[in-house]
Amino acid sequence: MREHFEHPASSSVNRRRRLGAIRISSLLLVVIGAGLSLVLALWLFSPSARKATTLGVAEIAGNVAEGYMADTRPVEVIQIADIVFQATGIANTQLIPTSEGYVVFDTGLSIQAAKQKRLLEESAGSGPITEIILSHSHQDHVGGVAFWLEDDSEIIAHAEFEEEQRYLKELEPYLWTRNRRLFPWMPEEPVSGGPLEFGKIEPTLRVDGEESLTFERGGIRFEVIPTPGAEGADNLCLWLPDQKILLSGDFFGPIFPQFPNIFTMRGEKTRKPIEYIRSLDRLIALEPEVLIPSHLSPAYGREEIKAAMTRMRDAVQFVHDATVEGMNSGRTVYELMEEIQLPPELELSQVHGKVSWGVKSIWEYYATWFHHDSTTELYPVPIRSIYGELAELAGPENLVARGRASLAQGNPVESLHFSEIVLESDPEFRSALELHRDALDELLARARAGHQNAFELGWLGSRLEEVRARLEPGGA
Repeated sequence: MREHFEHPASSSVNRRRRLGAIRISSLLLVVIGAGLSLVLALWLFSPSARKATTLGVAEIAGNVAEGYMADTRPVEVIQIADIVFQATGIANTQLIPTSEGYVVFDTGLSIQAAKQKRLLEESAGSGPITEIILSHSHQDHVGGVAFWLEDDSEIIAHAEFEEEQRYLKELEPYLWTRNRRLFPWMPEEPVSGGPLEFGKIEPTLRVDGEESLTFERGGIRFEVIPTPGAEGADNLCLWLPDQKILLSGDFFGPIFPQFPNIFTMRGEKTRKPIEYIRSLDRLIALEPEVLIPSHLSPAYGREEIKAAMTRMRDAVQFVHDATVEGMNSGRTVYELMEEIQLPPELELSQVHGKVSWGVKSIWEYYATWFHHDSTTELYPVPIRSIYGELAELAGPENLVARGRASLAQGNPVESLHFSEIVLESDPEFRSALELHRDALDELLARARAGHQNAFELGWLGSRLEEVRARLEPGGA
């Protein structure tokens, strides 16, 4: 699940969202169940009626889900540079009509994809879908493939697409739980079965290595460029050389320009920073005049786009080189996370990726999981296993008092360490819960006043909501 970014709201609003997510699960089952019954009734009579009914059911289900989602980007169609029609949403779908057929780039999130398809066809007309090009395997970019796919359509993806899809599908229950902590509007469980289920796409054309796939359709030249290192190993961009238009998928992330996610909090493989730098070099050399991402809005202007891409490349290179230099000089990962900052000329938004997390990602990408800080890293006995004994030895009230002193001195993370020691042995120790709440409150205030990183805000907001609920009468 990807990039629907919003700042955490109040505890009551978040609680309503979680209740809404439960309702979404049951309502989707009712709507989809009724729709599938109708589809089965039509099965023997009309393939076109079956597809139309499936799209209608999916759109109704999507409308139900959207009703419980805060600040969702509405689905509407805009025309870009005369040639590209874009359906906006949590993730965008792009349609390029030609006289020989229609080319689709990314297909949006499943709950919005049916509506996006209908509105695109109303705006751009309908015709045979000759190519469906997928920028990568994330759910919010492949969710509508089943709705667009026709018998003669080519599905174009990176050679690594199926492997990326495989591990994301195998880990779907685990990753789904992690995602819901950051995006509380999500249903309790992933969709199983039907056109909204993730993980069934089989590309018919694969782009491998560094060589682009080129084709012409209705007099329009298309170049599908492999750009690994961005949103995973299977990233592609689409280049229209005659129009100087770059369809970038998630290559730059949801905001352009920004510091990228070299890894994601929600959990995925670490991306390769040097691959990303090389891919940036390749796109900079194109000198696009229009940049169309699969999230949020297009960017215009050759010089502006080139300058922004160059700043992103140089920022990633700077953080990479500073991390490597620090590793070679014997600095710890935590020292480097605190010390490495972008210079003013390379400043970028950190709403999506964050420099300190990039430092840790690069450090662990090269040095892996063993930090050489403690022998205990080698064994399945975490430090938390002795928290109860520490609390008993030091006394829970003493630990809470020390945590309060740390908070007063401006060290909320240290305060969390103290409160976690106490709460490990007594999860309902009230003064420790109150300390934990206040430390999270301070971190959330700092995050809002600082980089406003959406993942950090989402995590802190969800943790804070849980602690507040436990402090309420009868809470647990």
